[in-house]
Amino acid sequence: MVTDHSALPAVLAVVLVTLATLAIGTWGLRFSRTTSDFLVASRTVRPRLNASAIGGEYLSAASFLGVAGLVMVFGADMLWYPVGWTAGYLVLLVLVAAPLRRSGAYTLPDFAEARLASRRVRAACSVIVLAVGWLYLVPQFQGAGITLHSVIGLPNWVGAASVATIVLINVVSGGMRSITFVQAFQYWLKLTALLVPAIFLVIAWIGDGAPHPVDAPNSGTSAELWTLPLSSGGHGLYLTYSLIMATFLGTMGLPHVVVRFYTNPDGQAARRTTLTVLALLGFFYLLPPVYGALGRVYADEVAATGRTDVLVLELPQLMLPGTTGDLLTALIVGGAFAAFLSTSSGLAIAVAGVIGQEITRGRLGRWRPSGITAFRTAAVVAVSIPCSMALLSPDLGVARAVGLAFAVAASTFCPLLVLGIWWRGLTATGALAGLLVGGTGCGFAVGWSLFNTPGDNWAGALISQPAAWSVPAAFLTMWLVSLATRRSVPGHVRRFMVRLHTPEGVDLDRG
Repeated sequence: MVTDHSALPAVLAVVLVTLATLAIGTWGLRFSRTTSDFLVASRTVRPRLNASAIGGEYLSAASFLGVAGLVMVFGADMLWYPVGWTAGYLVLLVLVAAPLRRSGAYTLPDFAEARLASRRVRAACSVIVLAVGWLYLVPQFQGAGITLHSVIGLPNWVGAASVATIVLINVVSGGMRSITFVQAFQYWLKLTALLVPAIFLVIAWIGDGAPHPVDAPNSGTSAELWTLPLSSGGHGLYLTYSLIMATFLGTMGLPHVVVRFYTNPDGQAARRTTLTVLALLGFFYLLPPVYGALGRVYADEVAATGRTDVLVLELPQLMLPGTTGDLLTALIVGGAFAAFLSTSSGLAIAVAGVIGQEITRGRLGRWRPSGITAFRTAAVVAVSIPCSMALLSPDLGVARAVGLAFAVAASTFCPLLVLGIWWRGLTATGALAGLLVGGTGCGFAVGWSLFNTPGDNWAGALISQPAAWSVPAAFLTMWLVSLATRRSVPGHVRRFMVRLHTPEGVDLDRG
């Protein structure tokens, strides 16, 4: 913990980021008038703005804080995290982006119902959206608590409650319209917050004549036992491949990512957005490994205590004590706070959109408010529940919880989207069976991993990283059950598939 005097720049940074976030969100409010504005910004967001917004919401606490800590402890093996998170957009570009936009859906449950003509599949998808969204939200709130406690000395609950409150104000004020501008701003803020200190720290390292990071001792081994390096043998090899599968395929199932493609004007814009996102993410992910490498030289105490998530926050003071370190820390704290706000905002909108639609459809009771009122009510639920979970649940590594969210998404929505978009034979029964197998199998493993320490054996490996078996199981189940129930393929499926794969501007009704 730093002194009160040295904490002043960090406090100021948090205040400025908060004020800027609220100001931009309030400015965007004037554009939000309809339910479509709140849910998908009336599908008018252009590729460059949308790409910046996606970068803002996608680069979460795990990207900003978690990756550097993992690289410090385990070295280059952990670079599979940023590689997988970035490459996931390449899979999304090739298989999903344009067809999903052409579906005309607002949410993943919308797409499932439109494709399979089944309310049961829609209900199952709604439950999974809540599970993935809340599992992803919890580490954002926890990361905010860790940041303010580490740098300013405030109790952990203050950071979590602050982020939840700010996000809720912005989301209920203007929905997707407001949040788009906020998240675009926050991407560039996060990039600056890591890039500028990294330059100073690398210069300081060169001037110090300190040992090369590769030659520095690896002083931490207990912070992230759930993911082992390749050098640990068969278990580690399995865990690495499972992690790659989860990050590569989980991106397309993240509700806050998918909803962004509904905001593009058309499928071509969705593809351009994805290409731009790949460039933005690729550049950003060059930076966390720099902090991890420097941490292997300068942050032995951080690694020894297992507090790897605070490495990025404490490294400037360790390398450049004094005013320079205080100012660089303040910039990083501002970027970290922006990371929590932007990702939480995107998740809150995605979850609130699903809950709000269920309210307006009358599935959560007899109360049937307007679309905007339902969305705002749902936003309160979407934010308050994971915030409470973050305050009550045991402390988790932020990269760990996010990695598990990717595994759940890869085991459920990935097979549903890939088969639903590219195979006419998918049936509602097959989809339900696959969601059940992938969701329950991966869900059990996630639940066990959150509250227990997996053993250093094959059973522990299979539970701590389930994607390598749960994703193939979900795909295989959907395929086999759909073949067994092929007579129940929806009658409209041929026309719907044509709609998904026909470029805009082609008149489907002609002839």
